[in-house]
Amino acid sequence: MNKALYNDYGSWIRKKFDFRVQKISVNAGFSCPNRDGRISFGGCIYCNNKTFNPAYCDNTKSVTEQLSEGKIFFGRKYPEMKYIAYFQAFTNTYSTVDELKAVYEEALECDDVVGIAIGTRPDCISGPLLDYLEALNRQTFVTIEYGIESTNDDTLKKINRGHNFECAKRAVFETAGRGITTCGHIILGLPGENEVESLRQAPIISSLPLDILKMHQLQIIKGTKLANDYNQTPFHLYTVDEYISLIAEYIQYLRKDLVLERFVSQSPKDMLVAPYWGIKNYEFTNLLNNKLNSEGIYQGKKIKAEVGHS
Repeated sequence: MNKALYNDYGSWIRKKFDFRVQKISVNAGFSCPNRDGRISFGGCIYCNNKTFNPAYCDNTKSVTEQLSEGKIFFGRKYPEMKYIAYFQAFTNTYSTVDELKAVYEEALECDDVVGIAIGTRPDCISGPLLDYLEALNRQTFVTIEYGIESTNDDTLKKINRGHNFECAKRAVFETAGRGITTCGHIILGLPGENEVESLRQAPIISSLPLDILKMHQLQIIKGTKLANDYNQTPFHLYTVDEYISLIAEYIQYLRKDLVLERFVSQSPKDMLVAPYWGIKNYEFTNLLNNKLNSEGIYQGKKIKAEVGHS
């Protein structure tokens, strides 16, 4: 793979550490304000957390127990591996600062854990928590990953996200301003958003002070409101070729220093309603790279020099 085509996460993380690093997902038992009634009881219309919780990720077990089992899972192939505890399930800043500190620091006390990554919502961050994470970031590796999902407020309302884009923008600026590695997550192909709309949003995402971007295609997951909507009135979902073409165009509007961690997601087959592409993530990446190489496409290609990027 030609690494020069885009700023990939694997190369970036290898520069951060002198050893092999793997994320281990942790379910710390947090809820979500979009589920417990503070904002809504329904949650986002596409969300079913079971799709990304590995078998060892069980909130009836302690953080230490989950990390220990995760290390066994990954350590068979690379015994020398070090780990980043990835607080992934639900909203991992949705508690008091004292309770959050206890959970994060339990993870960091585990052998071979060299940092934490915290998945959360932009409306669940506070000054006191950022104060703590800013100090923690001086001692260890810290990443905060915000679910942005879309820059379009109409879409955010349609998917029952519970916050607007301005909220996400504010959280990203406040976090990045503290020197904390800041990651954003977006979904391409949300209801009402076509290729034109996604490409309109790309420069907006690029303008945020994000260090890392994760993106993936919309998937219809069993047990969600979106699955009910889709079963009643099916709508278009990207084919592999369509999505590759979209990503190839999208990354041309992203600044070159933005690290791209993910292009695609693969939910368990037994939970997936659609689309079923029948390829593994690495196969998708190979297809994407073939297109980029053959067409001379690279990250940032369509950003004009006069706005300060090349």
